[in-house]
Amino acid sequence: MRILERLEQLYAIGDGPGANRPAYSPAEDEALAIAAGWMAEAGLEADFDTAGNLIGRLRGRRLELPELWTGSHLDSVPAGGRFDGALGVVAGIEAVERLGPQERTLAVVSFRGEEVGCLGSRARVESGDLPGAWVELHIEQGPRLDRAVAPLAVVPAIVGYARGEVTVTGRAGHAGTTPMDDRDDALVAAAERVLAIRAAALGITDAVATVGRLAVEPGGVNVIPASVTFSIDARAPDRDRLDRLVAAIGFEPVLRVEPVEMDEHVRGAARAALEELGVPVVELPSGAGHDAGILAAAGVPSAMLFVRSLNGGVSHSPDELSSPVDIALAVDALERTLRQLSR
Repeated sequence: MRILERLEQLYAIGDGPGANRPAYSPAEDEALAIAAGWMAEAGLEADFDTAGNLIGRLRGRRLELPELWTGSHLDSVPAGGRFDGALGVVAGIEAVERLGPQERTLAVVSFRGEEVGCLGSRARVESGDLPGAWVELHIEQGPRLDRAVAPLAVVPAIVGYARGEVTVTGRAGHAGTTPMDDRDDALVAAAERVLAIRAAALGITDAVATVGRLAVEPGGVNVIPASVTFSIDARAPDRDRLDRLVAAIGFEPVLRVEPVEMDEHVRGAARAALEELGVPVVELPSGAGHDAGILAAAGVPSAMLFVRSLNGGVSHSPDELSSPVDIALAVDALERTLRQLSR
């Protein structure tokens, strides 16, 4: 299948193991140049905007209509997987080539620097030159579709998140001479807080919370910890649940990004595409950030289609996996979604 061959070609760029196309690196530049060639072969007019985003347009019959865009990103995390981002770009080229000229101008876009904060899509939003709608195909990057025995999903919302740090203090002491019942161990207290954070997230549907970093002071192997500072990343699919999660954890975020709902009309086209294909219509919020969220927050009617992830849903890893059957079905769904929206 041509899509899989192209994904392998992109995967081979950079030094292995895995995909290694860091944002704004020569490897990402190489991937964009290859994708621009594929766009040209498909009859698209490929060009780069001032932020370095690659945009391949297939001119529509009615140029006065707002453009319809699809795509994703080609940068990767170190030692990443084959499908994250790249599938959305390659599938977009395939779907638009199949469709041919429509009423609206169709475009396939690869935004720069998604893995480092969606820099390309943010720059495009700042330029003010935005499409009439955006549809992004992406792997789920989680296990829920596989557990539901569903190949695809429509994304109703992209979660919001709150991040911050908490410091727990205790009293340093000698690890050998301080009795266990006379200790004020900051790490023990921090561990209890971490478990409470886990319980708080488990108590709210579709919420998650992660403590990914701890700094223990003074850090000696024979010293009872005097203080522990740990990070918190709390996520939920709507504002109410995010508010409740932050309150249940009990911390003051230093960064908060609000959840973003996908557009009902564009989502409706994606749902109709799944129904036409005889695929169960599953709606699954995205727990990760995407360019679709940046565009939707800026007022662009947006939607996402998820493709089932296998291998336990692992992503950002060479073990990332989606099946050829699911990928072929996803391209069909994307093509049908774009066809309906391009009228």
